[in-house]
Amino acid sequence: MASQDKWTVDGIHHALPHSRLRQQLLSDVNLTPIDDLPARLQGWTDAVRTLEAARPGIEAVRAYVKKHGQLPPDLQDAPDMTDAIVDDGRGRRGAA
Repeated sequence: MASQDKWTVDGIHHALPHSRLRQQLLSDVNLTPIDDLPARLQGWTDAVRTLEAARPGIEAVRAYVKKHGQLPPDLQDAPDMTDAIVDDGRGRRGAA
């Protein structure tokens, strides 16, 4: 999905790549106090934009792994960023 100037909850929902993320978005929308909702939705919008910006690189790595059976040489010694990404996601949602 291309970046949008005016996001909707539905647009954010469809831009998320995983069903768990989409469910978390809907939960956040339903459980966030109205006054806090714009900031919460801005966090989700920022996350989608970050994912969209990273998509070409992710797809290139995915294609390389499919062809060669391993990560590209420049990523083989890269640190595992899983925890940092999860923490970033929690921060964007305002979760502890």
